[in-house]
Amino acid sequence: MSDLTCFKAYDVRGEIGVNIDEDIAYRIGRAVAQHFSAKSVAIGFDARETSPAFAAAASRGVRDAGSDVINIGMAGTEEMYWSVTEFGACAGIEVTASHNPIHYNGMKIVKSQSQPLEDLGDFQAIKAVASSQAWSGVTGVGRELERSEAARKAYVGRVLSFVNLPALRPLKIVVNSGNGAAGPSFDAIAARLQDSGAPLEFVRVHHAPDAAFPNGIPNPLLPENHSATADVVKAEKADFGVAFDGDFDRCFFLR
Repeated sequence: MSDLTCFKAYDVRGEIGVNIDEDIAYRIGRAVAQHFSAKSVAIGFDARETSPAFAAAASRGVRDAGSDVINIGMAGTEEMYWSVTEFGACAGIEVTASHNPIHYNGMKIVKSQSQPLEDLGDFQAIKAVASSQAWSGVTGVGRELERSEAARKAYVGRVLSFVNLPALRPLKIVVNSGNGAAGPSFDAIAARLQDSGAPLEFVRVHHAPDAAFPNGIPNPLLPENHSATADVVKAEKADFGVAFDGDFDRCFFLR
């Protein structure tokens, strides 16, 4: 797999065992750290079966480049973005195939301050290093820093900073996490809302992360997936529903 066809227009996506595997995840992690001469790189992963192993491989690559890893565990892409800024990381990697079929995986990458990569200056340069494996010499192996709890707390705080809590009116909301990574993060947000006295009632659908995706790959943009949320909105007489994709950087509202 020296020809890294998993590099697409702006992210990494591939079929497992065909054009993406743990070795490629390692090479991309090492290339990202080397390209940015990174002091630290934040790494998260979604609910897919191969994602923890791919994230561990990327972590080894980052550490072999001499950089520290900020491990945020299972998290959404938006959580990874905020972790990069929150912890002052030089880059971030989210292992995810988002709404792609179950036999796919991939990566989304940002640089310091959660900025998107420049195509030629960053993305293509990372691809070139990962392809050639022209590794720079390093003086030591980086550390892995467990920050999942702190990262989630920071993310929840950031999300709620956009909400005018006193202005909220009573609402009943259906939340469909699609058995992806959204469930635990949503629970943390909901708990903070409850503690603040927000007059909100949530109905959870397909909530627990499940690598088998028993209810189908979470792609809320597909019309055939709308009923899983819309039917519950009607049955519960809810005000509206929200359905997330696998790494919850996109959602669909229904009422």
